[in-house]
Amino acid sequence: MTLAITPGTTTSVPAVVGADLRVPLVTGERVTYANLDHAASAPCLQEVRDAVDELLPWYASVHRGAGFASQVSTRVYEQARDRVRRFVGAHSSDAVVFTRNTTDSLNLLARSVPKNTAVVLFDSEHHAALLPWRGPNVQRVPAPSSSGAAIVALDRALAAAPVGPRLVIVTGASNVTGELWPVAELAKVARRHGARIALDAAQLAPHRPINARELGVDYIAFSGHKIYAPFGAGVLVGRADWLQQAQPYLVGGGATSKVTDHGDRLGVAWSAVPERHEAGSPNVVGVHALAAACEILSRHWEQTVAHEQELLTRLRNGLRTIPGFRELAILADADKVGVVSFTISGFDAGFLAAALSAEYGIGVRDGAFCAHVIVGRLVKQAGSHEERAVRASVGLGTTAEHVDRLIAALRTLVTEGPKWTYTQRDGRWVPQDDNRTLPPFLA
Repeated sequence: MTLAITPGTTTSVPAVVGADLRVPLVTGERVTYANLDHAASAPCLQEVRDAVDELLPWYASVHRGAGFASQVSTRVYEQARDRVRRFVGAHSSDAVVFTRNTTDSLNLLARSVPKNTAVVLFDSEHHAALLPWRGPNVQRVPAPSSSGAAIVALDRALAAAPVGPRLVIVTGASNVTGELWPVAELAKVARRHGARIALDAAQLAPHRPINARELGVDYIAFSGHKIYAPFGAGVLVGRADWLQQAQPYLVGGGATSKVTDHGDRLGVAWSAVPERHEAGSPNVVGVHALAAACEILSRHWEQTVAHEQELLTRLRNGLRTIPGFRELAILADADKVGVVSFTISGFDAGFLAAALSAEYGIGVRDGAFCAHVIVGRLVKQAGSHEERAVRASVGLGTTAEHVDRLIAALRTLVTEGPKWTYTQRDGRWVPQDDNRTLPPFLA
């Protein structure tokens, strides 16, 4: 049984849940929420919610249930592998292992590489890609200043790498700057040196089509919550041999094909990939939501890219008019997805984010964005003594009014100051006498 997903009937971008959400301000008013924090976690697509609602009555255990609902849930779960494989243009032989998120996927890959694998990565990576790889065989390459410099730097690093298995880790789009990295060109360099390449697609997957065969990558990791399916599922897609040879990522039910009692020990026969790395009851609902989002986005790429690029241009042009504005950048020559990180001279990033929320109903991100190494470096280059920045990111839930409100709010904060008084509590800026009420379900 295949659960249907109704194709879109308009040329507009897919709608998100919560587009009409109204939030309280410290001044007592309510305004429509301006979500400019898509890079952290995207809202749920309405069609994804509908797909989840369609599945829920049929939800049951998978793989070993004889009941009809179990058979339906099993079919849904296994069909999701093909739907995800098509979304990233993977080979039919590639494994599709469902995880919790991109971080989980990259940790799984790190646990699966052969012993003494030489790993090369740029130090501008998100912590999810940076931290799983540590030890004497890991070479962290300083962030390059251009796409061409990245290619040259990787070539040199791989030429100096020890003989044996090699793996390159690269992001598709920076979660700090939104810049698109030259993945296909880097993959050619990796292939020339006999290395495999893993793509962190967490920020790329919501914004651009991905084709693993055209890019020449061996592994792709991304999260459902980044692609408008926030139900706790992620995925690792890629070559099955290393995954098959590795010990299970987690041990337990599902990862075993047979367990036998030998008195003083247990005999275990592990399952083959992908079940080998999917121990425990799988997140059927989350996986179905992720697969649904993949198909919905695939039908709307032209509209999605046009929508985001129009908003990105509007955002960058407007921000440049703010006194003291400095945009963070790594690659001087790169195109961007809808992510802009910046500092404003003389203003703490956390204070700006708190005031934008409390006084204007705008959600942005402040901090180092789980990329402390590169953010610290870029912020210092921008002339700030802080190690934090503000990040505004657009997506399918963003409108021109949201962008214009952010620009106007920042201009007012910078030139006139806040309307409210703020204080620091536990390291975060918060408004004093904050009387905003939480929604009823939190009462």
